[in-house]
Amino acid sequence: MIGLINKFLNKDKNSSPFYPVFLRLKKNTEVEKIFESISKFSEKSEARYVGGCIRKILNQEEVDDIDLAANIEPKQVIEILKKNKIDFYETGKEHGTITAKIKNKKFEITSLRKDVSTDGRHARVEFSDNWHEDASRRDFTFNSIYADANGNLYDPFNGKKDLEIGEVKFIGDADKRIKEDYLRILRYVRFFLNYSKIKHNDEIKKIIRQNLNGLSKISSDRLLDELRKLVLSNGFLKLPKDSFCLEIINLVFPQLKNIYLFKNLNEYAKKNIKAQDFIFLISLMIIDETDNSEYFLYKFNISNEDKKRIRFLSNIFSKPLDKNIFSQKNLWKMLYYNNNNFLNDLINFQMYRSKKISKKLLELKEFFNNQLPPKFNVKAKSLMDKFNLKEGKELGQKLKELELVWINNSFKITEKQIEKIVKS
Repeated sequence: MIGLINKFLNKDKNSSPFYPVFLRLKKNTEVEKIFESISKFSEKSEARYVGGCIRKILNQEEVDDIDLAANIEPKQVIEILKKNKIDFYETGKEHGTITAKIKNKKFEITSLRKDVSTDGRHARVEFSDNWHEDASRRDFTFNSIYADANGNLYDPFNGKKDLEIGEVKFIGDADKRIKEDYLRILRYVRFFLNYSKIKHNDEIKKIIRQNLNGLSKISSDRLLDELRKLVLSNGFLKLPKDSFCLEIINLVFPQLKNIYLFKNLNEYAKKNIKAQDFIFLISLMIIDETDNSEYFLYKFNISNEDKKRIRFLSNIFSKPLDKNIFSQKNLWKMLYYNNNNFLNDLINFQMYRSKKISKKLLELKEFFNNQLPPKFNVKAKSLMDKFNLKEGKELGQKLKELELVWINNSFKITEKQIEKIVKS
């Protein structure tokens, strides 16, 4: 009973200056349902916000993902979610993570844990009910901050202070933290570019360089996921100007040969870079006159649709550009053979790699923004009826000939042209 009383006495919503932000989280999501469900499970059971969402709130960033920690085991989390009719799936039960889903919003709930052993890729964990123990196994101080539903912070390693002064500080022994999971090297790069206000610590640089070979143990999927987070982060454009971070990224991802392009983007590219997705930005970095982009696609697991986008651009930009590539007539053909997304990639690619803003390209981009691909309106059945053709190879060949004439004639074809081609 004492534990239950303390649970509520210690959560005065007025004690946190961040309460308004957390109140908005409650209003915009159904996260309160999870907090209440776990809290009612027992006298000591409790859920808290943790990690990235706390870091972003403290730094006044937009919160996109909500991660929670709970001082109960995964099987108990599942029991609670079932009892309260909350949908869930077992994303990583063996590592303590259950993902709840309410009204299409996902919430990762991870049980408190401690590392028993680690090989630099994965850790064998034991579940715990000790918040400090859980915080001790995390990577950086500002990622080890917890908050209750009302925004009252539990910050055992002064991560809030480090975030305010802009210091990316490992928890405890940096070498040990990195050897637990070598991906933390790339996480250091991302967090440094996004949050640091001071220079790199020479000892940290030395430790990171000494552990670089450990990244060979990390799966290509995890490496690519971390690269994606970096490229889409607010600090990405600082990368080409930070010699140490650039050194690390070049060693881990040598295929990013054109990364220096982002050092001197034109004003249009700078202004609109946040509107671009990961695949487009990666294309800018890997496409050159060699088979570099193909090697990247071979090494990393990318969807077939995204491979098509990259190869489409590579086929055009890996060799000298045709002088008519950006004529309106040719772009109509591109739109017909591909789609608006591919055409948009094509125009953007040229705009982003150009030193100056091209008025012509801006006008073409605006013109094609809402255009639909032309539709070839000559149907097989009409040819069969009118010219007494039978279904088969000959009919297919005639349709191809007609389509080609239609395309080359700015998507127009007359009845006379149709008759001449069919009867020839």
